[in-house]
Amino acid sequence: MPDDDGRTAHGIRRAIRHGARRVDAATPASRDRAVDALRACGILGVVLGHWLVTALVAHDGGLHTASPLGRMPWLAPISWGFQTLALFFLVGGHVATTSLASARARGLTYGQWLRARLARLVRPVLALLALWAVVTAGLLCAGAPADTVHTLVKLALSPLWFLLVFAALTAATPLVARLHPLWPLAVVLHVDVLRFGLHLGPSWLGWANLPAGWLVPYTLGAAWTRGELDTRRAGWTLLACGTAATAALVGWAGYPAAMVGVPGAAISNLDPPTLAAVTFGLAQCGLALLLRDRLRRAMRRPLPWAAVATVNLSAMTVFLWHQTALMATTAALLPAGRLPGLHTGPDGPAWIAARLVWLPVFALVLTVCWGAFRSYEQGGGRRSRGRRGRVVRVHRGRVVRVHRGAGGGVGDQEAGAVPRVPRGPRV
Repeated sequence: MPDDDGRTAHGIRRAIRHGARRVDAATPASRDRAVDALRACGILGVVLGHWLVTALVAHDGGLHTASPLGRMPWLAPISWGFQTLALFFLVGGHVATTSLASARARGLTYGQWLRARLARLVRPVLALLALWAVVTAGLLCAGAPADTVHTLVKLALSPLWFLLVFAALTAATPLVARLHPLWPLAVVLHVDVLRFGLHLGPSWLGWANLPAGWLVPYTLGAAWTRGELDTRRAGWTLLACGTAATAALVGWAGYPAAMVGVPGAAISNLDPPTLAAVTFGLAQCGLALLLRDRLRRAMRRPLPWAAVATVNLSAMTVFLWHQTALMATTAALLPAGRLPGLHTGPDGPAWIAARLVWLPVFALVLTVCWGAFRSYEQGGGRRSRGRRGRVVRVHRGRVVRVHRGAGGGVGDQEAGAVPRVPRGPRV
């Protein structure tokens, strides 16, 4: 039996290596793999961050949210590593401006380009909304507490705010492609001075920072496309200035140290974005730009590249369904009692240790969601995938590249989506 187990494990490793080499060989040489690596880092950062700082506590037959950052503020530095939304918008601005220029060179209109890009955002959203409409109706009919249903639905749909902003900025790409990042940064600065410095203006004024704050890294992505951020000096400038400004705002201006929302906190750096969140994003973008060459070298290896390509193929599916995976695990195991790290309140290091044990379970459930709903991101069916989504085809032992049309959403670069090998060993 041990020999059989050893042969099985060796066979699996061999199949994985073989599949990785096929994906590597099928990738166009012109593709900038650092862009995909940065996007994958952004996705995984958000997913792991939410799984670590979102707790669903079972109490009196219901569930309510809590955050370990509220009970353990010394964990705030942890949020710095997992608040990676600026990477989304940096890469999004770079990819959108590159894709628009390519579409125009091929004779496509702005409307054709925009419809193709937004379609890939809309399809997985419709699947999420449909499922949660059924789940919500089922919970209410079963007599679940209204507060619990509200908590679950709010968490499930919370990723949609990002997509709304991302879609709006994508639609405005021709207008903002040459906008200097200092202009939206100035808007955020003035709004925060009015809100926190002078205590003036209506309560909704802060929401002006929602588009303006994320427009800063988006326009940095456009500047990347124009070649204005190619030097290491640009990366170091963003990293140094962003870090210094964030430290000053947190240390002397009273901004929260946590770069994610904390329930019950007087000020949230993300809801809506504050100047501290934007300057933190500048530092993050600077670091990303400095790491581009190292990422390109690392992505030359087949195994890391295959992992990054897999994440990028279903970027929106992973992003949209990771909270559902957390909630499904929590709800499914409620009959087992209050399990540490899953149903208990985040009140100390023991909870953190227990939550780390649950992360692989969340990942497994997310994999199930990925298998069930990834087709909606890539075209919504076998026929559609074969017609538009396929960029690599295996035929009689040869790898044949197939040209893709206008391109879809956040998973695309100018050359098309991350290569997929539809047959053969799965990675």
